[in-house]
Amino acid sequence: MNIRGRLIPAAALTAVTALGLGTLSGCSGSSTAARGDGRLDVIASFYPMSFLAERIGGDHVHVTSLTTPGQEPHDLEISPKQIAAIDDADAVLYLKNLQPSVDAAVAQSSVKTKVDAASLVSLEAHGNEVGGHAAEHDSSKGEESAGKDPHIWLDPVRYAQVAQGVGTALEKADPKHAADYKKNTAALVKQLGDLDQHFRTGLAHTESKVFVTTHAAFGYLAERYGLTEEAINGLDPDSEPSAARVRDLERMAKADHVSTVFYETLVSDKTAKTIAHDANLKTDVLDPIEGITGKSRGKDYFSVQNANLKALQKALGTK
Repeated sequence: MNIRGRLIPAAALTAVTALGLGTLSGCSGSSTAARGDGRLDVIASFYPMSFLAERIGGDHVHVTSLTTPGQEPHDLEISPKQIAAIDDADAVLYLKNLQPSVDAAVAQSSVKTKVDAASLVSLEAHGNEVGGHAAEHDSSKGEESAGKDPHIWLDPVRYAQVAQGVGTALEKADPKHAADYKKNTAALVKQLGDLDQHFRTGLAHTESKVFVTTHAAFGYLAERYGLTEEAINGLDPDSEPSAARVRDLERMAKADHVSTVFYETLVSDKTAKTIAHDANLKTDVLDPIEGITGKSRGKDYFSVQNANLKALQKALGTK
């Protein structure tokens, strides 16, 4: 998998130690006590993780995201201050192999509750041709997440499985409010189930089953609903496609009656528009929901997913 990100420089870790990282975690025993409001202090790696923490934790948690709105999460370079925050938190929720600098910080931290979303679901290797009958299952790699597609949150079914795991982790970390976490988890899982059904119904009858994206983020979604994703750039949203890949996409677009090239809000639309122009296709947004900004077609995960469904229905020709 070509997922970008840098490991934490040794100098940065040394700097944190010198600043007294051990003192940060030792002042009060926990950041909950340090803050004095009784809430569980949860660090989330990026939006899909912070969304789960906030929805499940409710008033009992204080959630901080390591990735700021509008920042491409693959590009995150974690700071010494963020490393210290992770170590001083009550819980950290992340997705292993999406942001290597976060992985390194979590591995070296003393935070008691570490929740790796990738460990809560089955992962698959998705390339440039994924979804439907084109998806290949590689069981020889076991459950290791390295080299596999991390975009599990775009499949409502897998995201619901992650939500259940997060709920269980919060119950164990904060038993006093376990009943509320269980209730909130059940409500979120039901809402994700409704979204799944909405996608199933909405994409059941379309003129085409093939869609083109700049970023191979939608392999799980495509597979779930019987579609085929053709990605220009693979799993790395900023990589440049080869001339041969571009020609293949243009030929495929004609053969499979593709009408639209999708791009996303957090990266440049230049490649999508160039290919669309050359192949006489339209462009539209298909949002991988890696962060919510003013450009997003909605204010949260569910509203953006519904916007994605409408975009797919329009591009694929809903009957």
